[in-house]
Amino acid sequence: MTAPSSASAPAATSTATRSLISDQELARPRYRAVYFTVLTVTVVLFTAAFLFPLYWMASSALETPREFAAQTPTLLPKSVHLTAYKDAWSQMDIAHFFLNTVWYAAGGWLIQISVDVCAAYALSKLRPAFGKAIFAGMLASLMLPAAALLVPAYLTVSDLPLVHLNLLNTPWALWLPGAANAFNIYVLRRFFDQIPGELLDAAAIDGASRLQTLLRVVLPLSRPVLAVISIFAVVGMWKDFLWPLLVLQDPDKQTLSVALHRLSTSTTQVPPTEMIAGLSIAAVPMIVLFLFFQRHILGGLSAGALKG
Repeated sequence: MTAPSSASAPAATSTATRSLISDQELARPRYRAVYFTVLTVTVVLFTAAFLFPLYWMASSALETPREFAAQTPTLLPKSVHLTAYKDAWSQMDIAHFFLNTVWYAAGGWLIQISVDVCAAYALSKLRPAFGKAIFAGMLASLMLPAAALLVPAYLTVSDLPLVHLNLLNTPWALWLPGAANAFNIYVLRRFFDQIPGELLDAAAIDGASRLQTLLRVVLPLSRPVLAVISIFAVVGMWKDFLWPLLVLQDPDKQTLSVALHRLSTSTTQVPPTEMIAGLSIAAVPMIVLFLFFQRHILGGLSAGALKG
C-alpha cells in the first residue's frame, strides 16, 4: 500500500521549478552575492556590446573632423558640434532620400500585408487543393540563401513575364519581390489556425462572405500578430541594401542606405563626421520603432487568438 505513495513523490517534486542555483543556496548571503554579481556583470557586458556602436556613431558625428581623426580616441567628445548633422541633412540631401525610403517602406508594408494575410487565410481556413504542398514549397524557399535569388529576381523585374514590363527604377521593383514573404505567411497561418472554426461558421450563418469574414472577424482577432508582421515588413524594407542597390540605379530614386553608400564612394569627398551623421539619422527611425513596439514582437508571435 505504501508503494504508490512513494512512487508519486518523485513525480510531485519533478514539477518544481529548476534552475542553476536552488532557492536554498540563494538564501545564503554568500551565494546570493556571487549570483547577482555574475548576473550584473553579464548584463552590463552584453548591453555595452550592443549599445556602444550606437553611442560611438552618434558621438563621433558631434566632433570636428580633426578630433575624429585624432590618433588617441576619446569616449566623450571634447566639444559638441551639430554642424555635421545639419550639413548631412542639407548638403547630402538626406531629407530627399529619407522620404524615398519612407515611401518604399509604406508601400512595401501595405502590399506585403495584403498578400501574406490573404495567402495565410486561404491556407489555414479555406484549405485549397494541394494547399499543404504549396505551403511546404513556401517553407522550403526559406532554406535558400537570399544571394541565390538575386539573379532570377533581377531578370524577372527587368522583363516582367507575360506583360514584358521593365520595373527597374520603380517602386514596384522593391514591392513585388517582397510581397509573398514565406516567414510572414507561416506566422500568420499558425495564428489563424488557433481561431475556432465556430466563429467563422457563425459569420457564414449571418450571411457574411469569405472576404467579410476575413475583414470583420479574423483581422480584428489578429491585431497582435499583424503588429509583429508590420514591424518586420517595415524594418526589412528600411534596412535592405543589396536589392535596392541593384534595381534603383537612378540616384534620385535611391533609398537612404544606397544613397549613403554612393556618396561615400563618390568623387566628391564627404567629411567622415558628416557621413557618420547621415548614418545616425538613418538609424533613428528603426531605433524609435523598436523602443515603441518591443513588447509586441515576442508577444505577437506567441499570443493566442482567444483568451478566457
